[in-house]
This record gives sequence, C-alpha cells and structure tokens, in this order.
Amino acid sequence: MKKIGLVLLTGFLGSGKTTMLQAIIQTYRMEKIGVIVNEFGEVNIDGSLIDHDGIKLKELSNGSIFCACLKEDFIKSLVAISAEDISLLFIEASGLSDPANFPEILHSISKLTDDAYDYRGSICVVDALTFQGYLELLPALHQQVAYSSSILVNKMDLVDLNQLSDTIELLSAINQEAEIEVTKYCKADYERIINGLVVPKTPNDESTNTYETRPKSFLLTSDQILPFDQLIKFLNDLSPDSYRIKGFANTTKGDIYISGTNQLVETRPWEGVRKDTSIVIISSIGIRMMSKITMGLSGDLKGILHI
Repeated sequence: MKKIGLVLLTGFLGSGKTTMLQAIIQTYRMEKIGVIVNEFGEVNIDGSLIDHDGIKLKELSNGSIFCACLKEDFIKSLVAISAEDISLLFIEASGLSDPANFPEILHSISKLTDDAYDYRGSICVVDALTFQGYLELLPALHQQVAYSSSILVNKMDLVDLNQLSDTIELLSAINQEAEIEVTKYCKADYERIINGLVVPKTPNDESTNTYETRPKSFLLTSDQILPFDQLIKFLNDLSPDSYRIKGFANTTKGDIYISGTNQLVETRPWEGVRKDTSIVIISSIGIRMMSKITMGLSGDLKGILHI
C-alpha cells in the first residue's frame, strides 16, 4: 500500500509559515497533495491565500489542532484525508501550536487510517526579529523548535549579525539534531529539505495548548467600504499589544490584504474578489484589548466596523 508522506509546518505568528507553504505547494505542483490549514482565530485567513486548484484542503479554525478545543476535528480530518488519492500532506499548524502530542495523535489514528501516513518530520520557521523576545513568554515556541526536524531562521535581513548569531545559538541549545538554515522571505530548496527530514528523538508529551492558556482572539468585520488611512492608523494603534493582525479589508483604496506583526502593519493590494472585511487580531491582554478596540472605533470607523 502506498503511503502518504506527512510534513508538519510550525512557527510563531507572522514568522512566514504561509509564505513557506505557498513555496512548498509550488515545488510540488506536479504531485497530488493535501493541505490542512490551522488558524488560531475564528476565521481562517490563510486558506484564502492558497491556490485551491487540485489541492485537497481542510481548514480548522478557532484554536490549536493540538488542543482539546480542536483535536477531535483534527483527527477526523486526518482520517478523512487518508482516503484521498494524494502522495503528500502538509499541515500548517497555528502559530501558537505546541506539537508535543503529535506523535500520540498519529499513533491513535493508525488503525483508523490503515497506517496510511509516513510522518517525515516538522519544518519550523523562526522569526529572527522576535524569537528571543517571545521565547520566555510562550512555551509553545520552545516546543515548536524542540520537535522540529529542520529550522528556517527567517527575516535575516531585518536583524544584525549579532542577533542572528544569538538566535541560532538559542535554537541549537534547544534542538541539537535539527538542520538550521537562514532565509529571507522563506526562500529555500524545499525538495532538498523535505527529502532530508529525520523525525527527532523527542519523547511524546502533553501539549501546553489548553483552553486556559489560549490568548484572546478578536474578529473585526464590515460589509461597507472602510476609510483606508483611518483603518491603518487604528490597526497600528492596536499593534503593540497584538501578537498578530491579519485579514482582508474593502477600503477606499480598494481591496487589501493586511499583515501585522512586531508592531508593524503592512498592506498589499488584493486581486481576489472581496465584498466584505474580516480582520483577526490575536492578543495576550484580553479585556484590555477589547477596551482598546472599542475606544478606537471612532470617527468614520464608528458604526461600520464591528467586533
């Protein structure tokens, strides 16, 4: 029986996982592949960034696939996809995911899938700009690195050599087995990386992803055209207290894709068809962020952008 090669993609919010997934899909465009995209927010933004033609796509939102909040749905998706005519399955985990229990999940479905999966390993994308600052705050980042087979240190162009060297040293201390590669815009030889993956000898453990440890996620929506300059100012004001801001907006300057991380909100024109606005904000400050959002919805945004 032909096995389905399975590769897990991890990395903190805004590190470049979706950019990596897009490059991997392009690399394997001649093969039959499946993709599971996991978003922490209640709306799956990344699924809209993937070319769906010929791809078996499953989207799992509002939590981590390694947490009880989504694990059952994740298992059902793995079982369903195992019956598809594909040769590779790529799983893009939430940026807040802790994959420590992934070996246990794969073992639990082996009979249900007729042992269809050949787990190749995990590729972890690390944001060279933010990794050191977030490592002590978020245990999931340590676990993503510890359970990886290959590590891409991305955004090398945004840091100096000392910060880059310190980041690589930290990664090597956490995981001595994984190959480490430095990248810009996640540009790499993915066929070589995937062919060389080796599953690390890390013991199965409980994931730190639980209902109690979930950061707060907010969804902003509108069915009206939003003033571009005021919207971007509003999001920039929220950015210092946000792990991640991303989504699509219908604005006075046209449809745009929004991507914010590390106190920087960027936009680019979106050529797809968007008739509404959906923006996800992930924050650690919960009630205070709700207050900031409510107070910030003033002027032309008041009454047309909703939370």
